[in-house]
Amino acid sequence: MPIACGAERHRPKFCGNKAKNRYQRESLNKYLYSAGKPKNVAMKSSTGKFWKQPAIYILLLVTGAGAAMLGDRLSVSQLRGNSGDLGQRAQQPRLQLPPDTKPQASKVLPPAALSGDGANVNFIVAAVAKVGPAVVRIDASRRVKPGNKRLSPEDFFGADPNSGGRGGIERGTGSGFAIGADGVILTNAHVVEGADTVNVTLRDGRGYQGRVLGADKVTDVAVVKIEANNVPVVPIGNSDKLLSGEWAIAIGNPLGLDNSVTAGIISATGRSSSDVGVPDKRIGFIQTDAAINPGNSGGPLLNASGEVIGMNTAIIQGAQGLGFAIPIQAAQQVAKELISTGKVEHAYLGIEMATLTPEVKEQINKNSNSSLRVSVDRGVAIVSVVPNSPAAAAGLRAGDVIQKLNNQPIIQSEAVQDFVQNAKVGGNLQMEINRNGQILNLSVKPGSLPVQKVQ
Repeated sequence: MPIACGAERHRPKFCGNKAKNRYQRESLNKYLYSAGKPKNVAMKSSTGKFWKQPAIYILLLVTGAGAAMLGDRLSVSQLRGNSGDLGQRAQQPRLQLPPDTKPQASKVLPPAALSGDGANVNFIVAAVAKVGPAVVRIDASRRVKPGNKRLSPEDFFGADPNSGGRGGIERGTGSGFAIGADGVILTNAHVVEGADTVNVTLRDGRGYQGRVLGADKVTDVAVVKIEANNVPVVPIGNSDKLLSGEWAIAIGNPLGLDNSVTAGIISATGRSSSDVGVPDKRIGFIQTDAAINPGNSGGPLLNASGEVIGMNTAIIQGAQGLGFAIPIQAAQQVAKELISTGKVEHAYLGIEMATLTPEVKEQINKNSNSSLRVSVDRGVAIVSVVPNSPAAAAGLRAGDVIQKLNNQPIIQSEAVQDFVQNAKVGGNLQMEINRNGQILNLSVKPGSLPVQKVQ
């Protein structure tokens, strides 16, 4: 049934254009005459309200921006007036030298004159300024006969011992550092080995002829004396408390480039001579990744405080980031003996050892080419005994397993080496061994290590 126009008030139906237009006009009039106001007044009020608030917001925004710009200009002007070039300095990179910095001559500088820009001074700069004046260059020369097979001062780790010589004068350059204001200098034994002349140049340019007071090939430590007074000396740190990861700074004359500085970290401590590949040395090396090159030998290795913690020795040829230094406490002990007697006595037993593990025990017992057998898998096995040695005199045999020294348990060969190194020649070492399952206690008197003297 058709629905009449206006039959449903809430859902109006439009039956024609006139009715539709009439409904739209009525709705518009209700809107315009709401609250009993005339049409023109309602439109004016709505329009004014629409434009008034945006205008206020724009005015506040412009006012705030202007105040901020004015305040910034006043702050910058005041900062420049009070602090000179502080604003410009803060914009410079921390490790970039100022544009007006000029190269300085090689001389002893006062601690206050580190840099023209304090922002560029870090702990490495401070350490070098503290120790640098005490680092010296050592030029050694020797006369070599044709065909004489010798090592140059810089050949140490991985050198070719069959390189031979063509005769004439052989020269080498190394480093050192002063430990006494009267001209006592510490360096490596291989730097001055067999040298006919030793010339020492201080950082301030003074040159002296040096005299070798003593050199110890076993630890690679030597002491050189120059006739000078008021020589700058290095501060000594504590190498016994080093930790892996600490900063390490090396100073020396690599490849003849004087006063070169490199930096890295302590990679490890207590590296044995067998670990490093120099079994004829008796020292627990400091390992560092600070670059050590030929010519660095004998120079100091510093900590972050600018204290000497080691003496740079050399590198393993063909390896990168593997440098080694002699702990300064060990070097000082050797130097003290060299200064007083000119030589160092090293205790000696005369045994070849191997640290036992279950795997090593199995390898020893399965070796059909050897009669050596062991019954335990912990301790230090004696592989061989040198004839007429202190060990042989005490009754030690191949196959014996060292389990205690002076009542201290022993499980590594390095521990035996430390006990022997710290023992006195002619003293007593109490040794507990396991021989085919039987426990024996022996007393061993260390002898003096037979070594070829540095000529």
